[in-house]
Amino acid sequence: MAQTAADGAQAPKETSLRTVVVASSAGTAFEWYDFFVFGSLTGVISKTFFTGLSPTAGLLAALALFGTGFLFRPLGALIFGRIGDRSGRKGAFLITVIMMGGATFAIGLLPSYAQAGILAPILLILMRIVQGIALGGEYGGAAIYVAEHAETHNRGQATAWIQTSAAFGLFGALLVILGTRLAVGPEVFDAWGWRVPFLFSAGLLAVSIWMRLKLSESPTFTKMKAEGGASAHPYREAFGEWPHLKLVLIALGSIMTAQGAVWYTAFFYVQTFMERFLKVAPETINLLMLSAVAASAVCYVLFGWLSDRVGRKPVMLFGMTLMLVAYFPAFHLLAQTLNPALAEAEARTPIVVMADPADCSLQFDPVGKASFVSSCDIAKSALAGAGVSYQNQAGPVGQPAVVRIGEAALPAADARGLPAAQAAALKAGFDGQLKAGLTAAGYPAMADPARMNLFGAFGVLMIFVIAATALYGPIAACLVELFPTRIRYTALSLPYHIGTGWVGGFVPFTAFAIVTAVGNIYSGLWYPVAFTAFAVLVCAFLLPETRGRPLDR
Repeated sequence: MAQTAADGAQAPKETSLRTVVVASSAGTAFEWYDFFVFGSLTGVISKTFFTGLSPTAGLLAALALFGTGFLFRPLGALIFGRIGDRSGRKGAFLITVIMMGGATFAIGLLPSYAQAGILAPILLILMRIVQGIALGGEYGGAAIYVAEHAETHNRGQATAWIQTSAAFGLFGALLVILGTRLAVGPEVFDAWGWRVPFLFSAGLLAVSIWMRLKLSESPTFTKMKAEGGASAHPYREAFGEWPHLKLVLIALGSIMTAQGAVWYTAFFYVQTFMERFLKVAPETINLLMLSAVAASAVCYVLFGWLSDRVGRKPVMLFGMTLMLVAYFPAFHLLAQTLNPALAEAEARTPIVVMADPADCSLQFDPVGKASFVSSCDIAKSALAGAGVSYQNQAGPVGQPAVVRIGEAALPAADARGLPAAQAAALKAGFDGQLKAGLTAAGYPAMADPARMNLFGAFGVLMIFVIAATALYGPIAACLVELFPTRIRYTALSLPYHIGTGWVGGFVPFTAFAIVTAVGNIYSGLWYPVAFTAFAVLVCAFLLPETRGRPLDR
């Protein structure tokens, strides 16, 4: 009877925690859905809102705009961190979900570049800024809210559901995109069907608001507030006092930079890589990513549970180290499984650009202002547009560039000093000659579905999934345990969103820009490799173990 009574006394608490986890995770999943819809549609976005740019510059601009949302996440972290530490967790992340939903729905109604000219990308940028600010306040509030309700012994598992919400959000985004694409067809989808996933968010917004209105304030915050322990100056305490600032810097350097590099490479840059360089059909990419993301949902909770048993630090260190080792070999293996003809062509017939180095510019043009009209620039722009690797070789001073495809030589003309229309025609002519030369050398225009090893490709993606979820699963619990209650929202949110926002958000853009500048399709991986290697060292030597720490301090 005593045991029965004890069990009955525990039931309401468990039900309460379940409600907290579901409501917090559902709202966070919705916000991730909003953010990921944009990231998965950068190709269509570039065609719709950056029509005035070349294809390569348009894609770079769209990828940069994807990163712009992340750029403003630390600002949101500061705004809502202060609100959350002074007024409460619940109100802060209720506001964020409304902001995110409104901005996402508005993107689905924006005019295209053809309809409104420069006003279209300006409005799109404004909506991305609102999204970034909203998401900057969302994650910290949800993670803290769940952690402050959970028992000490299962805090990692409970907060891992917040991490899983990223998988649900990405899965939902990919599912709605794929369903819409299949329902209306590729041409209609590119014309207006891409708006459907954005407009679909209105229903999700209503559900999220309803669920969060049912929640009460965090018990840890309520107790602190009643005892008069709330911080009057959370910024000054979090960033102006060395003991707290040191923890912020350690969190940023040890786990958040790795989180940004690892997670966004595993789930976003890999999509750009498959579509742009491996030339895999978007539908196939969506199916592969849906499968990988579905598998990741289980892994977040598994690694969160494991961190409750063995500690947060060893699990996260395993994840980032695995990814560090896997970056280059796994992406090479992905190319062999999805487009073996490309790998064979590169090995059989390498491409070399012979040009006067003084004649060459970096193929890095996010705003579409550079013209790239020298012979070297025209050659490299065409190769970047074709998405193939090439080597650079110094040519005779003052001589036009030559593209060698095996033994064949393709001279590139110089368009400097020519009228814009004539220069454009010259570039188009060279593009056509290059495509013909690549086709003759066996370079595939698209990946051949008959030669794809989809199970092998999924296996490669699962390496990324295991690494990313081992790192991300315990992060929420670790960050919440790292900081005291009175400044927890502020101190946690800023390093999280600098790491994931500034490092992670710019992975697709920066990696693609490096590739177009260097010429090797794998060279962009050096960006996440550098941040991950740095994080492994800081994590191993400076990050303290936090498992089991009390939160009411």
